Amino acid sequence: MSAPGFWDNSEQARVTVEEIRQLKRWTEPHALLTSRTREALELVQLNADEPDEELQRGLVEEAEQLLAALEQLELQNMLQGPDDVRSALLTIHPGAGGTESQDWAEMLMRMYTRWAERQGFGVKVLDLLAGDEAGIKSVSIEISGDYAYGYLKAEKGVHRLVRISPFDAQSRRHTSFASVFVYPVVDNSVEIELREEDIEMEVFRASGAGGQHVNKTSSAVRLRHAPSGIVVSCQQERSQFKNRATAMKMLKAALYQRAIEERDKARAELESSKTEISWGNQIRSYIFQPYTMVNDHRTEMKVSDVRSVMDGDITAFIETFLKKFGSRAA
Repeated sequence: MSAPGFWDNSEQARVTVEEIRQLKRWTEPHALLTSRTREALELVQLNADEPDEELQRGLVEEAEQLLAALEQLELQNMLQGPDDVRSALLTIHPGAGGTESQDWAEMLMRMYTRWAERQGFGVKVLDLLAGDEAGIKSVSIEISGDYAYGYLKAEKGVHRLVRISPFDAQSRRHTSFASVFVYPVVDNSVEIELREEDIEMEVFRASGAGGQHVNKTSSAVRLRHAPSGIVVSCQQERSQFKNRATAMKMLKAALYQRAIEERDKARAELESSKTEISWGNQIRSYIFQPYTMVNDHRTEMKVSDVRSVMDGDITAFIETFLKKFGSRAA
């Protein structure tokens, strides 16, 4: 895949190991499902000729498993975007509201971390800025695994919390907001031109947890890409060299996303929607009081078990969104 200005399209297209692996993700499940269906139909015919209760029970179980596999294949069919198969870089920023919104941002970070762990994805915090009293001011998390971006792109937008604030001495109900954005992680198969003279590097002492060594040395790294104005930072590693390498990876992902958006009008509309996000245009509301409800305003899916959702049970929201919007999801 390509984007103008970052890599050369003049070479003949060639099939890579990764491309073969991606094709197998589609062909192998389809072939397996076809084979199992054919065998099941043969057993159905056999049972019709010579009825057998045990065989009948087995066929019912197999039919349920085939239906589940078919639904999974249908969902995978929704993930045909050029970047859907990639890992994801997820960022969370609290809205106005101080400690309450910062606490909400941290709750979202935990929700996505738990969801990713349930899916078997790798989770790595790349950059985290703690709140003054509680919560976080910002966080960048890499969620690694096949189709992590394809799933998490459903989570882009503003998330709204309604609850009785634990930080309010008068126990009043508060409304808080946090924005979530997701980028595809770019690997070495995508060539993006990054000139050293265009990158400004600043080192500083890490502010988060990590031991005395982290806080006493200037190991944290902030990179600014002058032509685009994109700024990224990483302070989670003890080594300045490792932090710079991770920050370069984050910068590469951000530049790739920008290039794709410039090339494709639909992606450009996505970036426009990002800048137009306002605290009144939330994609999902999480209500703790006076009743419990999580409501996705795009699909109108509602779940009353808000605690389970905050513990990472968001797959149903993601799947419903993908089935409704399919390849139009960005």
